[in-house]
Amino acid sequence: MFSQRFTISEIALITDGKFIPQLINDAPIHDILIDSRRMFKANNTVFFALKSKRNDGHKYIQELYHKGLRNFIISNSNLDLSEYNDANFILVNDTLSALQALVARHRKKFTIPVIGITGSNGKTIIKEWLHQLISPDRKVVRSPKSYNSQIGVPLSVWQMDKDYELAIFEAGISEPEEMLNLQKIIKPSIGIFTNIGEAHSENFINRIQKVGEKLKLFTKVDTLIYCPDHKEIQEVIIRSEVLESIKAFTWSRKQEADLQITKTLQNAIHQTEITGLYKGDEIKITIGFINEASIENAID
Repeated sequence: MFSQRFTISEIALITDGKFIPQLINDAPIHDILIDSRRMFKANNTVFFALKSKRNDGHKYIQELYHKGLRNFIISNSNLDLSEYNDANFILVNDTLSALQALVARHRKKFTIPVIGITGSNGKTIIKEWLHQLISPDRKVVRSPKSYNSQIGVPLSVWQMDKDYELAIFEAGISEPEEMLNLQKIIKPSIGIFTNIGEAHSENFINRIQKVGEKLKLFTKVDTLIYCPDHKEIQEVIIRSEVLESIKAFTWSRKQEADLQITKTLQNAIHQTEITGLYKGDEIKITIGFINEASIENAID
């Protein structure tokens, strides 16, 4: 169980909400709940009644109340709350925005290095490989599974606490303006831009626009890691002039870069040896994959 994050009255201030009808008990909040099926500790959990095209979290308030939950964030001002006279209800304009605002405030408590990963493919596997490489030496918090959406990112970042030394979070978007929200929550100090493809492209004019939107995650990083062989990524990065204020670490098979990949060689036991030049020295790694996607992910 997480340590206390905020009291319920602090959450009301952060989310710009108001108690309906009034504050009942200024409970310390440890955990966030958005799914009524998940286990929770009732006294120290707040439920965000999120609304989507397919569901409405307000439908589950009665069920959760009978399970002992007493702290709710709602956006429906027409609910009959007369049977819940010992529960806290905070009314906000939008419950998703309130969730994001709360976790963005939580993120500000920490100064540890945070790696943010975006791109069309490879986000989750790169995150997991980095965790495997780093976690033996440092305590690392990371996105669970593929939690990279407008809801998944806040739930991931909420895990941060004083015991962690490094964080790795992935971010995905499906339409313009979404990445600005995620950048405020993740606030990465190191960025990894994996690649660009056709995944989730239906709401973008073209891939150039999509690259520009994804790049918004990295406008305030210390270092951005990417491959300039991806022409659209390189074009948008250069045009944005973002490299005037942040450092870049590049890798390439085709042009000069910080890490120059000189050879990839598959062997008979389905392994690939990757050879590169870094600061004039030849380096080699061997991975247990031979497919192109895994090779690129390993280099990233």
